[in-house]
Amino acid sequence: MLLVCLVGVLALANLFGQHPSTATASSPAATLRLYAPTHLRGGLLYMARFRVTAHSDLKQATLVLDPGWAESNTINTIEPSPVGEASRNGKLSFDLGHIGVGESFVLFMEFQMNPTNVGRHTQNVYLYDGNTFLLVLHRTITVFP
Repeated sequence: MLLVCLVGVLALANLFGQHPSTATASSPAATLRLYAPTHLRGGLLYMARFRVTAHSDLKQATLVLDPGWAESNTINTIEPSPVGEASRNGKLSFDLGHIGVGESFVLFMEFQMNPTNVGRHTQNVYLYDGNTFLLVLHRTITVFP
């Protein structure tokens, strides 16, 4: 009985996921902030918020997401819709368009984690201006059954 109660207490302490946290990466051209959980459970619905703040004029801001964002993960919605979507060497690529100096672009994505996707997965995020690499935000998630 104590073991059953312990699992409940650990879940209340957020050991098994869902509580989001903020990760940040910066370069002279821009700052990227990601607000999303790093510990998830199978079947969980969750949201990720990507905020790109331009320190210089970004003519063709592009977010590129590792395959870990989509593998065994249902993408329910992307708001606002990117200017364009593509594959960039096997990664998800979202064209955000022009972001002026001092301005921010916020992209919201909602997901549902597949219950069979247990383990640790890489979910890095890259920011480009056209074909010019600006920064990378390194991220790993843990998925519990």
